[in-house]
Amino acid sequence: MADIVGLQCTECKRRNYSTTVNKKKQAKKLELSKYCKWCDKHTLHKETK
Repeated sequence: MADIVGLQCTECKRRNYSTTVNKKKQAKKLELSKYCKWCDKHTLHKETK
């Protein structure tokens, strides 16, 4: 039951990463601090479709 989701940078709004999320175990949207090559720094990335 894992769904593929994209991770979008909160500063430049680009989708940089994709990952899988088990929707049965996680109700909230995924938020991770990842490196954005366009911003050239670590920023918060939020789950998108």
